[in-house]
This record gives sequence, structure tokens and C-alpha cells, in this order.
Amino acid sequence: MSIAERLQGKGPRRSGGKQVRLRLVWIDFWSALKLSAIVGVIAGIVLLVATFVLWSLLNVLGLFGRIDETLADILGDSSFTVMSFVSLPQVLLFTVVVALLNFVVITVLGAVFATLYNLSVRFTGGLLVGFANQ
Repeated sequence: MSIAERLQGKGPRRSGGKQVRLRLVWIDFWSALKLSAIVGVIAGIVLLVATFVLWSLLNVLGLFGRIDETLADILGDSSFTVMSFVSLPQVLLFTVVVALLNFVVITVLGAVFATLYNLSVRFTGGLLVGFANQ
């Protein structure tokens, strides 16, 4: 093939493989439920680790002590401490409760969205997805 043919885009072309366009017309309810449950567990673990790291960082920086000093100056009472309300076990217990609620909500939403998608496919025809074999 000459340079002129290459510049014009003529000549033999390489095939990029077979291309297929498929429609996603159904999502299995139990698969969506299991996947969303796994996402909920992972989100809960991330939330627990992030809370622990953030609380540890704030404790190392001495933020809780500074808040105690500021409140002692404002209230005139040094017996009040912030750590009685935001100790690590209390914060982690609250985080576990929030993580469990997030798990339930994420799992239910995954199942609801799969059901809603399956119902909407009747009207929309589904999601068109393209695949290429290279």
C-alpha cells in the first residue's frame, strides 16, 4: 500500500473483531440482592475503619482536650469532659449501629432497584450494551 493510499484511508483494513450489541432486559433479583448485600458489608467496614482512624487522629491532635479547656472556661466547671460522651467505645458502638442500618438500606435498595428495572424494561426495552471481540 502506498503512502497516498494510507493518507486517504483506502486499502485493506484490519478488522477490529466482531461487534455485538445486546440488550439487558432482566436482572436476577437474588443476584442483585447478594451484590448489594456485599456492597453494604464493604461500606460498613469502610465506615468503621474511617471512624476509628478519624477518632484516633483527633485524639492524637489533642482536640478533645482543647474542647474540654474551652468548655471549662465558658461554663466555669472543669468537671465536664467531652470524652465522657465521645469515648472510643461509644463512638464505635454508634458507628456499628449506623453501619448495620446502612447495610439494611443498601441491601433493600439494591433489590428494589433491580425490581424497578425489571418492571421498566417492559416500557423502555432495556439497556443497550455493545461488546467487541478483539
